[in-house]
Amino acid sequence: MHLLVHELRLFFIALQFFTRLPIPRWVGFEPIWLQHCARHFPLVGLLVGAFCALLLWAALWFWTAPVAVGLALAGGIWLTGGFHEDGWADTWDGLGGAVSREKALSIMKDSRIGSYGALALILMLGLKAAVLLALLEQDGWLAIAGWIWAHAASRAAPVWLIHSLPYAGDAEHAKAKPLATRIGGAGLFVALAWVALASLGLLAVDMSWLPSLCLAALGVAGATLLMQGWLDKRLGGFTGDNLGATQQLAELAALLGFAAQFVSHG
Repeated sequence: MHLLVHELRLFFIALQFFTRLPIPRWVGFEPIWLQHCARHFPLVGLLVGAFCALLLWAALWFWTAPVAVGLALAGGIWLTGGFHEDGWADTWDGLGGAVSREKALSIMKDSRIGSYGALALILMLGLKAAVLLALLEQDGWLAIAGWIWAHAASRAAPVWLIHSLPYAGDAEHAKAKPLATRIGGAGLFVALAWVALASLGLLAVDMSWLPSLCLAALGVAGATLLMQGWLDKRLGGFTGDNLGATQQLAELAALLGFAAQFVSHG
């Protein structure tokens, strides 16, 4: 029972870290919990994805698909405070140009957005909207369920980076210092187990989605490894902004994987 309560506490810490949602007062806080709660990032992603999908489904009753997608994307950004989108923009501001490692780290700490970050953010949101619209045209329920899965699976990608790479910045002055410490194999296993459960849930709705799910999983894995290699080469590790950027790229890759099945070459 004590173990279950502790895991519930870690889930609430992750929920508080990634969303605007309030958590019970009894949860409390210890800095080390921020590192341990990473195992539940995909579970938080499930809730965020469910919120976005519910908004999308509800909006489709009143507006056209483009408007519904826009409202759902806006709702997700509101719920998370644009946490990952900010990391995506900062990462491109720092690494988009040919600058030194030290300069890139300095740029990513700057709260102002530059041309690389602005363009990257516009393209990311535009591509998500375009792919969601394409999915809605082909299979509305897959668009909704697949987006939930994409939110969950994409939040396992940062956990992989925390497990696989060292922290690239000054760990002593990191905004979320515990996340600058590598996560062990047990934490990564739990995160991947949440993704596995989400996958089983998706297939329980419709087994015919298996090919799409496989393509989406390949997209997430490919995006994660791509970011790992890029960050290792450019920075020798990751920063908090890079974790958010990885989530964004993995989510888009998952959506692209779901949509790829419907491409006709005839």
